[in-house]
Amino acid sequence: MVQLQFNVRVTKMLTKRIIPCLDCDLQVPQGRVVKGVEFKQIKYAGNPVELANRYYEDGADEIVFLDITASHERRETMIHVVEATTENVFVPICVGGGIRKPEDFVKMLKAGADKCSVNTAAIKNPDLINEASEIVGSQACVVAIDAKRRYVENPRESAEKFIVEVEDGYCWYECSIYGGRQFTGIDAIEWAVECQERGAGEILLTSMDRDGTKKGYDIPLTRAVSENVDIPVIASGGVGEPEHMYEAFTDGKADAALAASIFHFNEYPIPTVKEYLKERGIPVRL
Repeated sequence: MVQLQFNVRVTKMLTKRIIPCLDCDLQVPQGRVVKGVEFKQIKYAGNPVELANRYYEDGADEIVFLDITASHERRETMIHVVEATTENVFVPICVGGGIRKPEDFVKMLKAGADKCSVNTAAIKNPDLINEASEIVGSQACVVAIDAKRRYVENPRESAEKFIVEVEDGYCWYECSIYGGRQFTGIDAIEWAVECQERGAGEILLTSMDRDGTKKGYDIPLTRAVSENVDIPVIASGGVGEPEHMYEAFTDGKADAALAASIFHFNEYPIPTVKEYLKERGIPVRL
């Protein structure tokens, strides 16, 4: 296999990034973008290539495509989506969903993607992170973590987990796989640290409790991961207004903020979000 790039350790960045996320249902020709609430209650939002072009013109810093069908039969469809997108979009593209082996990273990067995101495959085979980062470089290896709160009555009795104090008690965060359909017993914060040690260049951190609710990111989760890794952390799940992104960058110490609904349905266009953040002292690219 041809090595595409040298392994480069990614470090946290000063300028904060705004990243639209396009969950792609590829069971129809050309695909369609969908959005759910807490990984359920699906609504349709548009064509992935058309939306990506719109977000690029609006000033998105990166674009994430997540293949929610993640089947071998539809993999060529995602490749075509990436190829069509990169004809006119010149910001980094990250592709996730169905990435199972280093060869999948290579295929997507050859199609024009800049990064690939893995979740289920990495948890089932952690060595995938080492292998992929050695072949395509850490900067192209993103680990997605879908985390759910698990409350505990007495934090002192849960020494084997990374306990976080939240607004209504104490909890640890459990990693899920298969799009939130299966839980693993793995502590999300400890897993993030291991992912960095194995060569991941970035963490895409989604709160299952907040996803699609528009109540704001899970700040205790975001902060706990950000404080325990040196690589960039993308906050995901729950944004409903620009204030939530401000909180993710300040209280949550995130390096990037990912959103879907507020962009797909034009509730808060990207330029509006960036102007708001700039006015509040957050360094963003305008």
